[in-house]
Amino acid sequence: MLKITGKMDLNSIDFYMEIEAPHVARKWKPGNFVILMLHEKGERIPESVYSVRDGRIGMFIRRHGKTTLELYHRFKVGDYIYAISGPHGREFPIKHYGTVIYASDAVCGHAENASFTQELKKYDNYVISIQTFETGKEVYPEEFLAEKHADEHYVTTLDGSAGVKGHYTDLISKIISERRVDLVLTGGSLAGMFKASELTKRHGIPNYALVRTIMVDGTGMCGSCRVFYGGAVRFACVDGPVMNAHLIDWEDVMRRDKRFIEEQEKAKNLFLSKIIAR
Repeated sequence: MLKITGKMDLNSIDFYMEIEAPHVARKWKPGNFVILMLHEKGERIPESVYSVRDGRIGMFIRRHGKTTLELYHRFKVGDYIYAISGPHGREFPIKHYGTVIYASDAVCGHAENASFTQELKKYDNYVISIQTFETGKEVYPEEFLAEKHADEHYVTTLDGSAGVKGHYTDLISKIISERRVDLVLTGGSLAGMFKASELTKRHGIPNYALVRTIMVDGTGMCGSCRVFYGGAVRFACVDGPVMNAHLIDWEDVMRRDKRFIEEQEKAKNLFLSKIIAR
């Protein structure tokens, strides 16, 4: 059993949670992820890691499914969850690349934006961090943005109510038209990463993306996170989740990501109805 040591809202749908997990904290590297189980027979949910300190890991979590809603509504600081397995996934090679952009537009991407930016700075990279939110009201508290680690940091909002108006891909397009960029990293929505992949491919800039497909066991055994990658079959949980964006069949990834929408909605609505009935 693992103790919850921190929890707070980041915006209307995302929250931060910190949990004691020394077995993960000892081995975690950028690119790795973890899998949470709230109960012995609970669903396994993959999560990106935002921070590692003193044997504890911090995560950004979105309340978009039955299990994450249960974690948000029924667990508080001082409670215990059943298990965290990991670190899972392939470590991304952190080294000197030159000028690096990390851009994100959703919860898992924002977590890795902060952790990658911090690690890339240790190798004397010039790091430009871009974080996109729908509106100004949805922008995370300053302490949870990647700004404190980056050489340049931009918030963009889709409605223009804060920061630069538009999506991160709009800003990437502007930056790479004005100066040399040696590497682009992206995380968050699949559609956003697909668009960034097409953009960077046209400019000949290496681009690695956080391929957070539907995962179950995190060991490559279930096959749920299958990705067509450079003409071969790969699994995001063991061959990624940070993968060369130019080799990914994005249309297949996005099609597979919608497989269980109906079941997910039923489970979520059933759980919410129980909360309302209490």
